[in-house]
Amino acid sequence: MEENNLEKLTIEYQKTEEQLQALAMQKEQFTAQKDELNHAKEQIENANGKVYSSIGGAIIESTKEAAVEDIKEKLELTEMRLTMLKKQLDELKKKEQDLREKVTALVKGPGAK
Repeated sequence: MEENNLEKLTIEYQKTEEQLQALAMQKEQFTAQKDELNHAKEQIENANGKVYSSIGGAIIESTKEAAVEDIKEKLELTEMRLTMLKKQLDELKKKEQDLREKVTALVKGPGAK
């Protein structure tokens, strides 16, 4: 019975580890996207002359204000996603720690500390 429980906990621990890795990769991607958007915003704010925006697969001429506003919206969305990812990562790290402790306790046995 205890061996079966250990196996289930170990599998759950491994799945949690995989989820942590996937979320960490997503966090890296959104952080990179945020950095790119901040750089683009800075470039547009310092631009003189015509400004172009990408909409879908098309690039169209835009006003500087509209382009900056579009980037600000994208930045806000990206930051919200990052905040959600950080919360998910924190929750998963707690779960991973709890599972690690349970697995360790089962491996050491009922009388061990």
